[in-house]
Amino acid sequence: MPDLLLELRSEEIPARMQRRAAEDLKKLVTDALVERGFLYEGAKAFATPRRLALHVAGLPARGEAVREERRGPRVGAPEAAVQGFLKSAGLASLDQATTVTDPKKGEFYLAVIERPGRETLDVLAEILPGIIKSFPWPKSMRWGAASAQPGSLRWVRPLQSIVATFGPETETPEVVPFSVDGITAGMVTSGHRFLAPAPFEVRRFDDYVQALERADVILDADRRKDIILHDARDLAFARGLDLVEDEGLLEEVAGLVERPVVLMGSFEERFLEIPAEAIRATIRANQKCFVLRKSGSDELAPAFVLVSNLIASDGGAAITAGNERVVRARLSDARFFWETDKATKLEDRLPKLDSIVFHEKLGTQGERVARIAALAKEIAPLVGADPALAERAARLAKADLVTEMVGEFPELQGLMGRKYAALQGEHPSVAAAIEEHYKPVGPSDRVPTDPVSIAVALADKLDTLVGFWAIDEKPTGSKDPYALRRAALGVIRAVIERSLRLSLASLLAGRFATEGSARTADLLAFFADRLKVYLRDQGARHDLIDAVFALPGQDDLLLVVRRVEALGAFLSTDDGKNLLAGFKRAANILRIEEKKDGRAYDEAPDAALAASGEPEERALGEALAAARHEASAAVAAEDFAGAMRALSRLRAPVDAFFEKVTVNADDPALRQNRLLLLNALRAATREVADFSRIEG
Repeated sequence: MPDLLLELRSEEIPARMQRRAAEDLKKLVTDALVERGFLYEGAKAFATPRRLALHVAGLPARGEAVREERRGPRVGAPEAAVQGFLKSAGLASLDQATTVTDPKKGEFYLAVIERPGRETLDVLAEILPGIIKSFPWPKSMRWGAASAQPGSLRWVRPLQSIVATFGPETETPEVVPFSVDGITAGMVTSGHRFLAPAPFEVRRFDDYVQALERADVILDADRRKDIILHDARDLAFARGLDLVEDEGLLEEVAGLVERPVVLMGSFEERFLEIPAEAIRATIRANQKCFVLRKSGSDELAPAFVLVSNLIASDGGAAITAGNERVVRARLSDARFFWETDKATKLEDRLPKLDSIVFHEKLGTQGERVARIAALAKEIAPLVGADPALAERAARLAKADLVTEMVGEFPELQGLMGRKYAALQGEHPSVAAAIEEHYKPVGPSDRVPTDPVSIAVALADKLDTLVGFWAIDEKPTGSKDPYALRRAALGVIRAVIERSLRLSLASLLAGRFATEGSARTADLLAFFADRLKVYLRDQGARHDLIDAVFALPGQDDLLLVVRRVEALGAFLSTDDGKNLLAGFKRAANILRIEEKKDGRAYDEAPDAALAASGEPEERALGEALAAARHEASAAVAAEDFAGAMRALSRLRAPVDAFFEKVTVNADDPALRQNRLLLLNALRAATREVADFSRIEG
């Protein structure tokens, strides 16, 4: 079957945009084809610094013919209805329609619409220009004389050529006939900008890939990554060193070169006095190079690996020397920053935080630090930390933001603070907290273990959440500019993974200047939503989470998790499943009867009346009283498994009650008491969860 080859060649595409752009191109083209009824066998997109490419395999040469029967209005219907039918069916008059008879509804008009299958080449020519013109680049530009015209092409960088061919393997493919802003699709592309700039012709995907290889372009980004990684490892091994691998940098560098050439440079040993993280940040950020370790050690080596886009005649000597000059200059700057920063204590930097605005409505960083320090001191006893150390760590936690090193490399915030704190003799827990209070940064990041770090981390995140809630800057939809969802998830992970017992309501109480209770409740609801997301990711059932959160006062996140776990274990047993079925039956009866009677059956049943009724009625009343008392005591003792065991003993009396007892008895008093018994069942289960929220 025929294949499509599409290449969009341009000036350099930023590395961070390439992989997403390739996936967007594939989705846009294949979705448009499928929408028109053209199915395919497979599709794969590629990106290099100068081109996006797409191969769609197994397309039909022609679309299938379509025969559609469209039913119209009844014979004799108003003229407006008839004309609407003719227009929608594409008919000139009713002479082109037929009539059909429905035994129940009479005669109707019927249009039989037949559309011949369209040539795939024509469909491609129709859809590709629109996709190119509306391509969703994060940033794009216009260029040249055409840029002055409204609606001219926008592309990430100037688009230079388009290759678009379609045809089977055994025949010469055809060019898809279209053009975009004066760029006409054809079969001609060019290779590496410097190594093979001459144009050449390509026909289909297989010879396209091979022709690019001959022209020093490796189309597949993953293959470029593999070449860089293995050549870097081999080069390091040959020098007795280990490569410090960096997936993010590897992805970026693979997007900077079409023909990777791996080289090694060096710098003076004296620069190793700088913290390793600063060396790595300097070399990575400024030169996009990898650092190296001494073999079998965590100590950095005075060398780095660079990736060139050229096969140089001198073996890369000049390229390496140029990179070495820049790296030495950058490391000299980093060394100056390091020596300058060490001369001033963190505490002496705190006044500078008063001149840095955190948020126009939330004050300065200095004011924020004061709030975090007070909150960290309050949280410390709850997490087993020394209050004085927690307060000290919080006061110093943001001081490194005004150091030279962090000013140059913001990604080193916290880490440099820890090093400066250690140098000035701060307590190890204080130094650790300065770095770790930002954690966890993402789902794969670890949660702090030191109690002082936990106290400061919680204080930092809670202050952020309270502040933005107070000024109504909450996340909306997919927008979360202040990373408040991440902050809430950080609190949740710290509490659960470190088994912390905290009442969020107590910690938040009084922290809002206005509408305190309403804002506290809203923020607690936000935590509940984030906890649901976290637990669902851990495999918990969403309905069980809802069932627990439906109970009042669920602000101890650790207890919520334990209650959900116990509820899930209980409902996986036969007793749990049968009790849930009994509860659902009772709840349905109550709902129907309460609606019919216009009242709620929410009082306690008459024990004497139950005792005088059927044996099963008496047994259920006694079992409910015992189970509710036992379950309540177990919940109070935080023994949720015990509470579930207490409820499990209701299975037999509930089953027997429904089997032997008629709820809607003729005697009104008896009927009312039996409905109250069902309400007692509802109340007993609410000791552990709202069973009405549970599916099944």
